[in-house]
Amino acid sequence: MTQRTIAIGDIHGCHLALERLIRDLKPAPDDILIILGDAVDRGPGTKQAIEQLLELEKSCRLIFLMGNHEEMMLEAREGTMIESTWLRYGGQETLDSYGGGYEMVPERHWEFFKSGLDYLETDSEIFVHASLEPGVALADQTPDWLRWSRLTGKETPRECGRRVICGHTSLNQDLPWVLDGWVCLDTRCYAKQYLTALDVTNNLVYQARQTGESRGPFPLPALDDQPPDSATPRP
Repeated sequence: MTQRTIAIGDIHGCHLALERLIRDLKPAPDDILIILGDAVDRGPGTKQAIEQLLELEKSCRLIFLMGNHEEMMLEAREGTMIESTWLRYGGQETLDSYGGGYEMVPERHWEFFKSGLDYLETDSEIFVHASLEPGVALADQTPDWLRWSRLTGKETPRECGRRVICGHTSLNQDLPWVLDGWVCLDTRCYAKQYLTALDVTNNLVYQARQTGESRGPFPLPALDDQPPDSATPRP
């Protein structure tokens, strides 16, 4: 079987959707599975989702990118941000999944969060949680752009010609948002939509809900095939 590179959008504690998605994807040992960040917060099963990802490290080549929610969680624990801010944006659900307190989060999970990369570059793609500042080299991108900036719809292809695969900009529609040179995979699973994976190698989309339903694989929508509301990011 040909090696695949697969990206998974914002999981946000939707452990049942992740479980179903992985069952449908059937990652092989040589497959590269890229988690685009924001595995934590909002949904009910952050602990269970992280345990699944740690198990996947044993069966495929898993790469984790740090999202803004992992950043908030780490900073809240370290006291470098106001804890109530993180709790308000989904952190309470995360702590609840672990039993209520930071001390109940296994050290292996903290290590996993800290291991998150800022981005991943391949011969044909750039994988990042949020966005990239135009005209700035990849190595010079700031955390604010990499983890916090949302897509506007005015993005243009990178000069290097690599397609950017990202999450973070949560969408009204449950299909990925395809722009010229960009694909956003945050389809708001925690809000009763889908968790989305893109088989980048074959341009195939797989999706699953927290209810256990799934669909795909189906071809990544073309730039001109986007539904009218799919390109409307939510705050």
